Parts: sequence; C-alpha cells; structure tokens
Amino acid sequence: MIQELSNTKGEMMTEIPSAIIRGREKISGTISALTGDLAFPETAYHLPITYAVTGREVHTADAARTAYEDSDKNMLIGAEIVVAEQEREISEATGYTGFIEDALIRKLGYSLVDGSILGLCLILGTPPSADTAAAICRELQEKLMLTFLCGPVITVLTDSGVKVDLSLRLIPLGATSIKGVHFADILARVAMMFGGVPPGDVSRLITYAAERAKAFVIVFPSLSDEEIAFVDALRILNIPIIQVGGYEGGEWLLSDPQTAVSKGMELRGITVRVTAIPIPMACSPAFEGKSIRKEEMFVEFGGGRSPAFELLVTRPHGEVTDGKVTLIGPDVDQIPEGSAVPLGIIIEVAGKQMKSDYEPVLERRIHNFINYGEGSWHVAQRDLIWVRITKEAVANNLKITDLGKLLAARFRMDFESLLDAVQVTLITDKDAVTRALADAEAIYQKRDERIAGLKDEDVSLYYSCILCQTFAPNHVCIITPERPALCGAITWLDGRTAYEISPSGANQPVEKGTLLNAVSGEYEGVNRFVRKASHGEIQRCVLYSIMDAPMTCCGCFEAIAMILPETNGVMVVTREFRGDTPFGMTFSTLAGTIGGGAQTPGFIGISKSYLTSDRFLQAEGGIQRVVWMPAHLKEEIRVKMGESFHEKGFDTLFSIIADETDAVTLDELLTYLESVSHPALSMPSLI
Repeated sequence: MIQELSNTKGEMMTEIPSAIIRGREKISGTISALTGDLAFPETAYHLPITYAVTGREVHTADAARTAYEDSDKNMLIGAEIVVAEQEREISEATGYTGFIEDALIRKLGYSLVDGSILGLCLILGTPPSADTAAAICRELQEKLMLTFLCGPVITVLTDSGVKVDLSLRLIPLGATSIKGVHFADILARVAMMFGGVPPGDVSRLITYAAERAKAFVIVFPSLSDEEIAFVDALRILNIPIIQVGGYEGGEWLLSDPQTAVSKGMELRGITVRVTAIPIPMACSPAFEGKSIRKEEMFVEFGGGRSPAFELLVTRPHGEVTDGKVTLIGPDVDQIPEGSAVPLGIIIEVAGKQMKSDYEPVLERRIHNFINYGEGSWHVAQRDLIWVRITKEAVANNLKITDLGKLLAARFRMDFESLLDAVQVTLITDKDAVTRALADAEAIYQKRDERIAGLKDEDVSLYYSCILCQTFAPNHVCIITPERPALCGAITWLDGRTAYEISPSGANQPVEKGTLLNAVSGEYEGVNRFVRKASHGEIQRCVLYSIMDAPMTCCGCFEAIAMILPETNGVMVVTREFRGDTPFGMTFSTLAGTIGGGAQTPGFIGISKSYLTSDRFLQAEGGIQRVVWMPAHLKEEIRVKMGESFHEKGFDTLFSIIADETDAVTLDELLTYLESVSHPALSMPSLI
C-alpha cells in the first residue's frame, strides 16, 4: 500500500509530506462526487491501471469508486479516475495526445521488446528555462529513450521552437501534469500486452515494471497537490523520481539538470554508448520517423525530380581511408534554395569479415542513417532515392559533406565487428552522377542475377523485412526466392545474409509451415509470422495474389500493381512515371492511398523484377493480366520480359501491353485492348 512505501534509499517513510496528504484528500473528494459512465477510448483494457491492479473491468464512476476504495485509495488508480473524468468532460486540446490508444501502445511495446527503445522517461512541471528542458529532451532522444511530457514543460519547449511529437519520441500527453497518469497506464498495458501479466496480479506488475519497463521520472517544480500525490505514487512501481529544482519535501532524489538523465538511466540499469558525430545537426534514431515537408525543405535530391542513387561496395583495405568524405560538385552554399539537385552516394568499405554478399544489406541501412539526422530525410533505395535537407539545418551550417560524415560514423558504430574502414563519396555534379549511376546499375544487375533460378519450393525458410516499420508500423515484407522485397533492394539471399550479420535485426527467418494453397501461395507459418510481426493487424498474407489478402505496402515500393475492373486486367505504374494513369491517379496519389502498412485487396506494391517472376499474380493468371504499364518500364524490362514470355509461349503478349502512347484514359485503354484482342478480356473475372 502507499502508506508502506519505502523511500529511494530503502528506508521506511515515517512522515508523509503535507502536499501529498492534501493531494490524496483532493483526489478522494473528486472521486466521491463522480457519476455516469467512465472509460478511455480505443482500448481493451478499460481503465488500464485500475484493471492491472484490481483485475476489475471498470466502465462507470460507481465501479471506479469501489475499485479505488477497495485498493485502499491507491493514488495511481485515483489519478487515473480523475483524468478519465477530465477527458470525458473536455477533449484534449490540439497538440496533446491525451490517452493513447492500444494500437499505438502495441507499436511502442514492440520497440521496447526489440531494444530499439531502451527505456521510458516522464518529464513534468515547470523547467527553469527552455534551454534546460531542451537539453534534457535532446539527451533522452540521443540515448534511445522514449520521453513523455505533460504540464507546463510542453509549452516551454514548443514556445522556444522545440518540436514534440510521437514520431520524434517526445510525446505531449496533456496540458496539466496529472496527465502523466497516461505514462503509468502505458506501463500497465505494456505489462499486460507483452509481459503476460494477468490483470489483478500486483506482484507481477511491480516486478515487470521494475525489471522490464526501465522507467524513471524527472520532475520540475510547480506541481499541484494532486500532481505531487500522483507522482509520488509512481514509486509503487519502483519508478525513481528525480527532482530538478525546489519541492516542498518528500523522498525524491535531488539532481541538477546536467545529471538528471544519467542518474535516471543508472538507477534503471540502462546503458548506451553514444558517440557524438561532429556535424551541426543532432543525430538519433529518435528522428527516424519524421517527415520533411516541401515548405521546410532547402534542397532535395532524386524523388523523380533529379537523378539520384546510392551504392555500397567492398574494397581492399589499401583503397579505403577510414572516415574520408569527398564531395564532387556543389555544396549547399552554392545551391539555390528550393532546388532539385542530382546526388550520388557511394560508400566504400573494408573489413576482414566483410563479404560482397553483405553489400545490399548494409546499403539499405543508408535509409536509416540519413533519417537519424534531425534535418535530413531519406526514402526508397538504389536509383530511386529521395533525400531532403531542411532550411533550419542549412541555417545551422549543415553541408552535404556532413551527410557523408554521418554515414561514415554510423556504419563504423553499427558494424564495428564487420568493418575496419569506411569512406564516403558524395556527387552533386550532374554529369558525374550520370556516369557513376551507369556503374551502379551494372552492380545492381549482378546482384539480381545471383538469385536467378532459385525457386520458392526449393527452400524451407522465407525471410521477413520490417525495416520500413519506422514509417509503416504494421508493414511486413515476406521475401521469397521468386519474390524480392517490394523495394527491389533485398532478395531472398540478402535476407539470409542480413540474418547472419544481425540475428535480431529486421530480417528474420520465416518458417513456411503447412502449405494451405499452392496456387495463391498461402502458408500457415507465413500467416502466423505476419500476425505477430504486424502487431495483430494482419491475419493472413497470400504471396501470389492481388485480390486475396495481398502483402501490405509501406511506401518504398518500386511500382504499384492494381486491378482495372473494366478491363479485367492489371495496371502497373512506377515511381518514376509522372503522368496520369488510366485509373485517373498519378503514382504519388496511389502510393498515398495504399501505403502506410495497409493491406488493400486489388492493390499491391511490387519490385520491378517481380514482373518477370513465374509467381507474379499466379492466383489471378499471372502476367497475362497486365494491360498497361509506362513505356519506360516496358523498355527497362524488355529483355527479361521477352525471355520470360517466350518460355511461357506468350511471344506476342509484350507488344500488346499498352503504355501512355497507346492510352491515357480508361476509355482509350478499353478501345486499344479490344483492338489487339488482349487475353485479359477473356480471362475469368477478377471480381
């Protein structure tokens, strides 16, 4: 019980500070007057703290009051009831999350389990200055902590220009500090969701919070009595309370701002090695989920607006100078604001343990590392990349060469046992990019050829990729020998290699399990894996179908395949195609519709090479369903597609697939297909 709490030194509290006593009395008084229904939205855990502590499913004020009284007026339960009443009466103002729904908690919980978030911190009260608050938050971001904010600290931060958002791992819970109860209800739900803690088992809840949640609280002054009582009650869960600045009294730890974070992490046994990268931009996985809008952008590279590519290759030790960064072409101080500039990123690595098979896997990490920069953003892969740098970063003197320093440092830090030296060449000169791109494309082709001839039935394991879950939290890519990742950058061999390098990484082996349907490509083991990896959002994943439970889409796909019901066929459009399609939407509009981890029957994201696979839309009749694709794509895959069609006896099919020179509108496409007697018109109906 609260009265029996020991202080942070393990000594029994003999006197309870007067503010805590007053706060308990005020909370009790509020609860005694409540009536009506009482529940948080979008949760299966009712009032989560009450449910975790008492095992009771509370939905009304009367039931909440009874649970509170029977728990000997547990202040965590009391604060939860008070906040539930507040959020029933008044919705949270724009800019605050309030209660966070179960779906987001599942995403956050898996991050805690897999180690991408090392711990949790709650900050509340009124900091002495914006600089103090910002420095603490920045340190928490850099040290892989998920930080929750409530009360005046949020206003202090935002008024000084600090951005707070779930994507930045700075989560604004509410305008008053008692909204920090949502920090506690998250701990309760994580324990029940992921820790197997049964509702009502207080002992296991406390053990889980102490051993797994790795949470602590940083408190600034100016809390109300009720807020002081709530914060002090967090010690029930063995959560250290670290106060920065004055307080009326109590048993909380004192600290100055410079040591508050390190003290909290030390108390919870959280260790992380943070090596500062000498560039004028903060770097942390905390920034990985952000976006950079056009109005925030100083310069962009690629994205269909200029040629751009990335490549990682292995060199002999003597050819790589560790940490060397070379720029060929203009830097940002020679580029007009708002420009679209060519870019080549070439990373050369050397290491005794490094293998050429590892190159595509490491190359894909460029995506993560550039997104670690507070003012840099990266999408896609290979020769489809899209990179942006913010105006704010450039104003702080960030240069293109600093991206090279970031990449060199992160590769050495994250692959220290694999790489002995890393050097980076960045190219912004258009002619030089064009020449280097031709060499890169030859390497991409050789990588793709490594897996030629290997069939899905030849292996017992497929591989997953959840690298894009930073942007699409429920997306799961299943990679087979005959179906590369939809980004086109990772084949089955790459997935196997990535698992060898990092057994706990984004690429995991997937047991195929019992074959449920050979034509559509459905396996019991694949379904089981996808259910777990998508946090329960996706129940089935059929590998060779566009209509029946197709694979989810993130946003890094090379192309989109979608049905055109009027034609009884399928249209394919690529990222590079800028015009309108017969469906009436551009690629960008379609991508925004089906991306984000959605499973959308009738639409799938694909790699270009998947078009030449025997497994392409096998359930719907395969390549004969394709009725339209951009002319540049037809030209790009002409040789491979011609060989594939010849093997299948479809020698004339390639020539009668329409492109934008044959048809732009749906009516034009129908007329064209009828004129060439396209086989899709006479195939079984798609819907």
